[in-house]
Amino acid sequence: MTTAQNPEVGDPTETLTFVGLDAETLVTTGSEWWRSAVIYQIYPRSFADSDGDGLGDLAGITGRLPALKELGVDAIWLSPFFTSPQHDAGYDVADYCDVDPRFGTLADFDFLLAKSHALGIRVIVDLVPNHTSWDHQWFREAKAAAPGSLERDRYIFRNGLGPNGDTPPNNWESVFGGAAWTRLTNDDGTPGQWYLHLFDQSQPDLNWQNQWVREQFRGILRFWLDRGADGFRVDVAHGLVKADGLPDYTPPAEAGSMGGGASIADALSEKVDAPTPPYWAQEGVHEIYRDWNHVLSEYAGERVLCAEAWVEPLHKLAHWVRDDEMQQAFNFTYLEANWSARELRLVIDGSIEAFASVGAPSTWVLSNHDVVRHATRLSLGPGHLQGDGVGPKSTGLPDPVDGLRRARAATAVMLSLPGSAYIYQGEELGLPESIYLPDEARQDPTWFRTHGERYGRDGCRVPIPWQADAPSYGFGPGDASWLPQPDDWNQYARDQESGVTGSTLELYKLALALRAEHDLGFGAITWLDDLGFGPDVIAFTNRDVTVIANTGAMPVEIPVEVLGELLLASGAVDEAVVGPDTTVWLRTL
Repeated sequence: MTTAQNPEVGDPTETLTFVGLDAETLVTTGSEWWRSAVIYQIYPRSFADSDGDGLGDLAGITGRLPALKELGVDAIWLSPFFTSPQHDAGYDVADYCDVDPRFGTLADFDFLLAKSHALGIRVIVDLVPNHTSWDHQWFREAKAAAPGSLERDRYIFRNGLGPNGDTPPNNWESVFGGAAWTRLTNDDGTPGQWYLHLFDQSQPDLNWQNQWVREQFRGILRFWLDRGADGFRVDVAHGLVKADGLPDYTPPAEAGSMGGGASIADALSEKVDAPTPPYWAQEGVHEIYRDWNHVLSEYAGERVLCAEAWVEPLHKLAHWVRDDEMQQAFNFTYLEANWSARELRLVIDGSIEAFASVGAPSTWVLSNHDVVRHATRLSLGPGHLQGDGVGPKSTGLPDPVDGLRRARAATAVMLSLPGSAYIYQGEELGLPESIYLPDEARQDPTWFRTHGERYGRDGCRVPIPWQADAPSYGFGPGDASWLPQPDDWNQYARDQESGVTGSTLELYKLALALRAEHDLGFGAITWLDDLGFGPDVIAFTNRDVTVIANTGAMPVEIPVEVLGELLLASGAVDEAVVGPDTTVWLRTL
């Protein structure tokens, strides 16, 4: 085998030169870029802080865009930056058509968008349609109005049960823990109606049976599309419509709070007929997204809708990406798969088959702002449900060396697959979950609503390191950081990994460059089942690249039939031997 080989924020009035994608291409392209794109998730409060207040912002993102261009991503997805009281880190929106002052201004967004497009990077906006903030003007008006009013019908209000209405309207539990209902107090001090909130009490659920609500969101879509946004990631896309009558429902103990958590076999089986929770994956959501598809079609170019829909089995998730609905849906079945050759093979085959049945590409994702980072999770094994987090008192703690080795190997598999891949900020540095956050520093509503029984998502949201020897590791100009950064994160700083052979950052850069060079996103999988690999190995070709992933604890030999130029290795490779927890890419002979 042979082996292949903190910027300043600009002036918003600056004239921009388009590179890679010209202005006409960005508007009129018919290439369906989203089918093979690598999309980088930015969690704005934790990416880069331009003003030293300890909270990331839009100007900080703009200043760091060249690093993402160098990484090789095709698009960025911005978690919410709208006006918000920040009870749930911006997923409690008080104004969908403005920027929260803590993140900047609309002019800052416009400049970020222009700079991104100049670098050939598209921009996806995170939309939160299931609920608003209780500070939103719509909810303020609803609270002030009488039961049965038009204003109250924008949300889901109900009378309580029992003689005095003291019992919530049903037994639903919040995703963040505790009851999914909160009771209002009337102006005269008497108890009033209850309102539904599938998440925090500060996030009342909208009533999507109300046509006024639907019209408002058509306007919100157009507001950002008019500014040039390339599409939307849709938060809780499976939750907007609730079953008629809001019937009681008790989920199985092993179910994830967002609706995932099935076994891999069940997640892939078309025969499983598990009950659908009355607040997830109701048929009525598809009418909404068909309507949104029409809105996006008003605009030239390939705009995209991506569903955060925790829906299993996969053949049901494919309903979200039929040709008149969304373009993408996150593949959480893949994210939840263990580091196991058998599970990976099943999920890859099942995903490609399910999405191809409706003419859509599969997506692939390993980490995001809601789950334990995969450099930690893959060291822990099964049983870590979405939103639970990991902390000092968790059962079993990770081995950071083992976790990073598996994470690198898993990423090398993911980026070799046809379809679209999502990267969460910091994973390209090998960042693990921050486990030892002080209790008093935690901010996730899950931590508070479960009285510390579930750690929540703070551990994957800690601001990322850019420079080893700088205050806040270069996250901002000073020491301030809205969540404390671990003392040992200097080793993961971008400046420590950039240009260093074998670093996780350089592994990502190489993988993305090779993925583009060999057009793997538009390829197809051919399994190499006749080469005699054992049960801990998956091997396949995609175009002219052979991928071998060893998920076991023992080294494996590469058969002479596939020996060729070594393009990429996530870990130890000695001559024609692939080490444990290692993935290699070879140029197919």
